[in-house]
Amino acid sequence: MVIKKMNRKEVEEALPLVWRVFTEYEAVNYSDDGKEAFRRAIYSEEYISSITAYGAYEKGEVVGIIATRNQGAHLALFFVDGNHHRKGRGRRLWEEVLDESKSEEITVNSSMYAVPVYEKLGFSVVGEMQENGEIVYIPMKYARPEKA
Repeated sequence: MVIKKMNRKEVEEALPLVWRVFTEYEAVNYSDDGKEAFRRAIYSEEYISSITAYGAYEKGEVVGIIATRNQGAHLALFFVDGNHHRKGRGRRLWEEVLDESKSEEITVNSSMYAVPVYEKLGFSVVGEMQENGEIVYIPMKYARPEKA
């Protein structure tokens, strides 16, 4: 597996993976309007322009993507193909973000499905479930360990 920073074209090519994983694992907790709001968001020019993304590739094919906004202070996307779950792809993507981000805290608006995944990566729930434009999420935060 190779982890690399993605250019805009590679991000656009990975969006069908994001949509497929979203619909398979997370969409059950969304209304039809919420699903459409998520689809519109990820395909919008403004959204794509605002993220820095890293991809996990196997045999030249993207199997996972993680993306940040706000100079690495907020996770915007984190999706791994279901056939590659529990094989370390997500952790390697997360470690890439930690290596690249200078932020002491990293936030994420987690789906209900992904809360246990983020908790395994060191995130904590910091608020109640919220809804923004039909997109339902749970706010979470990762704080880097203090250096001795």
